[in-house]
Order: sequence, then structure tokens, then C-alpha cells
Amino acid sequence: MYKIIEKEILAPGIKRIRVEAPLIARKTHPGNFIILRIGELDERIPLTVADYERDKGTITLIFQEIGYTTKKLGTLEVGDSIQDLVGPLGKHLDIRGYKKVICLGGGSGTALLYPKVKAFHENGAEVLTITGARNKELVILEKELRTVSDKLFITTDDGSYGYHGFVTDILQDLLKEHSDIDLVVAIGPVPMMKAVSNITPNDIKTIVSLNALMVDGTGMCGGCRVTVGGETKFTCIDGPAFDGHQVDFDEIMNRQSYYHEEEDHVCRLDKEVNK
Repeated sequence: MYKIIEKEILAPGIKRIRVEAPLIARKTHPGNFIILRIGELDERIPLTVADYERDKGTITLIFQEIGYTTKKLGTLEVGDSIQDLVGPLGKHLDIRGYKKVICLGGGSGTALLYPKVKAFHENGAEVLTITGARNKELVILEKELRTVSDKLFITTDDGSYGYHGFVTDILQDLLKEHSDIDLVVAIGPVPMMKAVSNITPNDIKTIVSLNALMVDGTGMCGGCRVTVGGETKFTCIDGPAFDGHQVDFDEIMNRQSYYHEEEDHVCRLDKEVNK
């Protein structure tokens, strides 16, 4: 059992919890993820490790309450426990050798971006960070990102905070202003990552973090398969980070909609049971 020792609401529907998991904290690096199961009869879901403290034996998870499991996870309080938590999984991001990096986070993807920004910063790279949200109320981790970014740009769809527009608008400006960008990292909704990959020239390495459907996290089920460079890859063991210029984003968007009807049905049943 993995005990929750801290819980915080970052924005409406977005929560941060700190969990006791010393073995995972000891081995985790930026880009790794875990798979958790709240109880014996619950589904498994992957979540990126948003932060970790090796000395304290804790990991931080940030999630948006969208489906049945994330909504149930959001009801847990400090002192409650998660039954199963497996990790670290996936390949962590190699942050060595980069001098100037642009990092983009869209929506709750900003939570997944933070450990990468922090790692690049601690490794001596100049980091230009762009984060976007639908409105001011949904902007998260601003304070944390400012401490590890050389420049932070915030965008909102409705113009209620920061730049009125999209993260890709700022990206285009930065690419014109800086001819020495080594790497672009984008994490967020698939359409956003697709747009970023279409904007960046082929000679600038562009990494995206994919959130494909996943079951076991070890490459056995094949549920998280994606097409990268014309080849089938498994997000859980080959990723989640891939070359954005090689990813078939249209295929991912089609596959992500497979279980919307079932998810809605389960959520409706849960509401009826808990009336």
C-alpha cells in the first residue's frame, strides 16, 4: 500500500498528491512514469512522475480528473492509500549535451513538463518555457516553472492571463528570435504536439511525450502501440518520448477515442450507485 502524505488542488479538476514510494523514488528520472491501481477491482492507469525526492522516499503525481479512475483518485485524502503502484517505467529523457531548449506544456501536460524543465535547468541549459491553458484559472505550476526557467511565457485561449493565443504562437516567435535552439520538447494534447512538430524545422530535434492507451506498461499487451517513422512502437517501453517529426499523430487521435462511450457509461453508473 502506498500512502498519500500530501494533497493539493492546483486548479479546478487538477490535483497534486505526494505518495510514499521509496523504491520508485530511488530509481526515477525525468520522463519516467508509473502505473497505479487504486483498489483490487480498479483499472490500471499510467501517470508521469511529476517530481521525486530520493532522500524522503516520495514521488509526486499530478492528474486531471477526466475519467472514472482519475475522478476516484481525486477523492482520496491524506492518509489514504493506493493499493498498487509500479515503476519507474518507460525510458527517461536524456537531458545531457543541450545548451538552449524550448519546453512547451499544454493544459495538464504542464505538470508532466515540469520535471524535464527542472532537469535541463540543473544540467546548465538555457530553458525557454511556454505553458498554455484555456483560462487563467487553469494555469498551473507558474511559480515552480519560473524558478527553473530562464524565461517563462504563459498563454491562455481566452486572453484572461498572459498572451492571448496558443503556445505555438510563442514558439514561432522564439524560433525566429533564436537561431541556436538545440531541442524542442512538447507535452500536452495530441493536436498541440502535432502542431508543434509541424512548426519546428527538421533540423531542430523535437521530442513529444505520448499518452497512448496503456494496460500493463511492460510491452506485453500491445495496447499502447503507436507508429513512429513507419514502424510500430510501444509507448510503455520504447517511450513515452519520441521524435515528433516521425509520429503518426492522426492514428493516435483515432485510437484515443475508442473507449469514450464505455468511459461515459462507467461514470454514469458510478453516479447512480453513489447517489
